[in-house]
Amino acid sequence: MTETVDVPIIASDIPTYAHPGDAGADLVAAEAVRLEPGQRALIGTGVRIALPEGYAAFVVPRSGLAAKHGITVVNAPGTVDAGYRGEIKVTLLNTDAASAYDIAVGDRVAQLIVMPVPRARFIPVETLPESVRGDGGFGSTGYDKNGIS
Repeated sequence: MTETVDVPIIASDIPTYAHPGDAGADLVAAEAVRLEPGQRALIGTGVRIALPEGYAAFVVPRSGLAAKHGITVVNAPGTVDAGYRGEIKVTLLNTDAASAYDIAVGDRVAQLIVMPVPRARFIPVETLPESVRGDGGFGSTGYDKNGIS
């Protein structure tokens, strides 16, 4: 059984899950915006929430918008902390080089994922334990020595 958490909300359009088992609830635009090719815009959702301590919400792109129209969330995932009480806004980017994209009030523009987030206690040490990856950086696990993955 999936755990549920109560999240107080102020919104004219409450985020909804499209299907049982979905991780993200759809956020909709509270304003109409035209995104020209390469343009980004901050889109209001009209949603304000009060997350319980120990939880965070993450704003992530909608896969359909990205695949069909090249619309993505610039700072994905956007983090909503438990103490934040303002409107959740989404910074969208039109990555399509040729076509503008119109967003109407009520259009689904992103998803909101609510998750428990433990608080880390950072402990200064002189050395770190060894691992299989070690200090390999970006791309260190995706390419062989010939540069082919």
